Amino acid sequence: MAAIRHSLQKEVCDLAEEQLLGVLHVTKPGKKKKTSFLCAVITKEKPVNALIHQVKKTDKESFKKKNSWHLRDLLVVDGKDENKDTAELDLTFERVYKWTASSAPDKNSFVQILWRLSCHYLPKQKPQFVNVPRQLLLKQDSLRNCSDTANNTGLDGSTSPDAPSLDGSLAGDYSAVSVREQRDLQLLMTQCSSAVSNAEAFAQQLAQDLSLLDGANIHSMMASEAQVEALLSMIDAALEEAGKIEGKLDSYDSILLHVKDTIHKMADKTKCIEQSNENNTKLLEELQQVIYELELPIAQEQLLRSAELSNSELLPSIVEAAAALQAVLSAPLPPHLHYMQAVKDQKKKFEKLRARFCQLVSRHLNNLFIHLGNDPGLVPPASNVAAVGGMSNTLPYGSSGAGRVCLPRHSCVHTELEPYTPLMHWVRAMDTRAYQHLSRTYTHAISKLYDREVRSFFDEARTRVVAGKKLRGVSGTSNPDLSQSGGNASKLTSQFKQQAANTLNTGRAMATSTGRLLGVDKEHWGNELDMSERHKFDEMFECVLSELEPVCLAEQEFCITFFNLNSATPLLATEQGSDPSTPLSGGGPSDNSSVGGSSSSGSSGPPAVADSSALTAGAGQNKVNTVNKEVRTMMAALFTSLEQQLTGFINTFDRADSYCCLYIYVRLSGHVLSAQDTGSFLSTTFGSALVQSKRNFDRFLQAQLNSIVECRVSKKKCAILPFVTNFEEFARTCECVFKRSERRADLERWHIRLLTGMLDTIPRVAHDHARSPQEVIKMENYHVLHQVMSQLKLVGTEQLRKDARARYQDALSAYVTSYFGRPLEKLNIFFEGVAAKVASGVKESEVGYQLAFSKQELRKVIRDYPGREVKRGLEQLYKKVDKHLCEEGNLLQVVWRAMQEEFIRQYKAIEELTHRCYPDAQISLDFTINDILAYFSDIAQSH
Repeated sequence: MAAIRHSLQKEVCDLAEEQLLGVLHVTKPGKKKKTSFLCAVITKEKPVNALIHQVKKTDKESFKKKNSWHLRDLLVVDGKDENKDTAELDLTFERVYKWTASSAPDKNSFVQILWRLSCHYLPKQKPQFVNVPRQLLLKQDSLRNCSDTANNTGLDGSTSPDAPSLDGSLAGDYSAVSVREQRDLQLLMTQCSSAVSNAEAFAQQLAQDLSLLDGANIHSMMASEAQVEALLSMIDAALEEAGKIEGKLDSYDSILLHVKDTIHKMADKTKCIEQSNENNTKLLEELQQVIYELELPIAQEQLLRSAELSNSELLPSIVEAAAALQAVLSAPLPPHLHYMQAVKDQKKKFEKLRARFCQLVSRHLNNLFIHLGNDPGLVPPASNVAAVGGMSNTLPYGSSGAGRVCLPRHSCVHTELEPYTPLMHWVRAMDTRAYQHLSRTYTHAISKLYDREVRSFFDEARTRVVAGKKLRGVSGTSNPDLSQSGGNASKLTSQFKQQAANTLNTGRAMATSTGRLLGVDKEHWGNELDMSERHKFDEMFECVLSELEPVCLAEQEFCITFFNLNSATPLLATEQGSDPSTPLSGGGPSDNSSVGGSSSSGSSGPPAVADSSALTAGAGQNKVNTVNKEVRTMMAALFTSLEQQLTGFINTFDRADSYCCLYIYVRLSGHVLSAQDTGSFLSTTFGSALVQSKRNFDRFLQAQLNSIVECRVSKKKCAILPFVTNFEEFARTCECVFKRSERRADLERWHIRLLTGMLDTIPRVAHDHARSPQEVIKMENYHVLHQVMSQLKLVGTEQLRKDARARYQDALSAYVTSYFGRPLEKLNIFFEGVAAKVASGVKESEVGYQLAFSKQELRKVIRDYPGREVKRGLEQLYKKVDKHLCEEGNLLQVVWRAMQEEFIRQYKAIEELTHRCYPDAQISLDFTINDILAYFSDIAQSH
């Protein structure tokens, strides 16, 4: 075992600079005897680390580490049995390793080494040693204590055979003497000359010296007995004095206990005084805050009690005093302070002041609203009209804008009311009933003014367009839609929607009687506006929309600012402090108490339109809707007749001219899509009108499509169909209207539907017409329609144009085949028989030997077709074709040329069969291809 230990130290530990402390020869249980060694080592470098290696012996008789573990990773050392010796040993690291030692004593020795290493290097984190005899561990502890004692007191440096040294080396290893011991030993040896030569004499000398020293020590101890007694007496005296001092200290402690209680009481009193002072300070601050919050200067109080609101110089001071009163009434006081009598009195006082001042403000503004509403002198000055004419909205068709109608501005009203804006905000916050009453009074008074101006504005616009001309579909009154002035906008809108629905159901009959329909001849069209009048209407309609926008937006902005309509905060004041029986405006004839009854009907805004979102989706505007429902309600109450007048204006010209719906749709779309605030009253009004105009637009084009689909031709000779001749003018008019409009895509979709309807209707009309050949009707109409589409170059119609071209070619070929026939009928029949014989198997050279197809029979048939007879037949055919075709189609020469080509094709086929089947017969027709060309040319020139 010593040899193995030496080899392990040399081959394994020296290479890693480690010192081998213990070795255990082990094998795996239950397997073949594959031996290995468990080595307990420590490192030579500091700090010292303890490790356990598993070393295996290789085939080359050398040692190699298989596993290594730190001692601190060792968790459990299991000896398997505490009462008897066994060679089994389990070590638990990250898992349990089971081994069988070569013998039980070797296992116990290795366990002892692990215990020593754990005690020395892991005093607080030792692994658990279970099933290990306790005498081994106790014996090891006693040996370690003895070794420590010998190391500290021994002079010769020897240790117990099994005890470990301080540096952790095994028992029995050499331990050198310390430097101090070596120095003392050398000094002692220099004092005796025989220390080296005669060890026994040196030992005796040391023994004699020791005896002398012992005697001297005993003598010295006996000589100091008196001193010891004196020392003891002094100690007794010191103890007595210490007792006295302790008694005094006890008395001092009792006194200090009383002083401690007194100090604690004084500290408690001081704390109570400080708490009281702090409470008083907080109370004083609270009272000062309450006084500050509920204090209103006497001057401002008197100013509010006798406020002269008509005095413009005092108005800023009055506004400042009202703001101070509002701050006092809305002061953020704690809830418990409201129970104080002083606070109640002060609040009651200010509530009375609020009610009195609110009454003064309501009376003044109420009278002012009524006065401004009854003032007839609101006519825009020249500068205002000039400013209107210089707006950025350009008029179409080169109009200079001279003499355009103008809607009066109300900037003077807004300017006069603007100084009272803070007071109106104050009323909104302080008294809800007064605010609502003032809002109703303003809307009722100003709405009458707007109603007069809007009616006059639309009447003037209508008059300038028609210039005294009686419009189609309009009765004796200038505007039948406005014959009744009563009613509100929402009711009227529902009526128009119902009217639109009824019109859509009966659109066919209405359109046939009133509009310029594509499927109707021009001589059957009704009287409508000419292009100049349409352009004039377009200019006037743009002027109307442009004039309405600044007036409505200015009024809306003023209402939002003056009445604080977009305020996100709720009303601060309640109606608890006001007496319901007390009139807000103080009574009198100027109260206008009947205003509330009329405002209820006008307060409802325009109805929501389901189609408006789809119409405005193309604008790409995702802006925030900054106008709430309250603003729209007030605007609807102010402009009660705006939607009514606008819809009536639109319907008047829509009935007068079916093409006006195109201009209306384009203009309204432009204004709706360019609106900055899609939720405003004007935007919703325009949006509602736009929905109606879109329906009119679709109804108009649907009527055009219905007229195409239901087209009937009663003439003896059917020429170009009405919708084919009318479409070019219709398309150019629509293109002129939708030239730069964002709604052009709607028109393009309808173009495709109309052209598709035309292509599908032409065959039906050709089939139903009994007096004209179907091929002629289809050929001429497809040809003209293809030319129209080629000239217009409409977007998305390229495939339809190609389809029309293909249908024209098919109709031309069918007509030529059907009506040209076979001028050489007998020859064609003869050679059809020849071709049948050849197809049945008869050789071409033997056909002439057939009785029915002999050369004589062929010469007999040829004699029936001299040149002059052929020309006479062609002349009759030309007259027939000329009778079928019309002049508008210009297809006579085209058809005649196609028949010429067909005749030449038949002639060549006959000549080819003659040369093939009768090669040497010297048989030929009476005329040549040049003769045929001359026949056709002479006939065409003669006619």
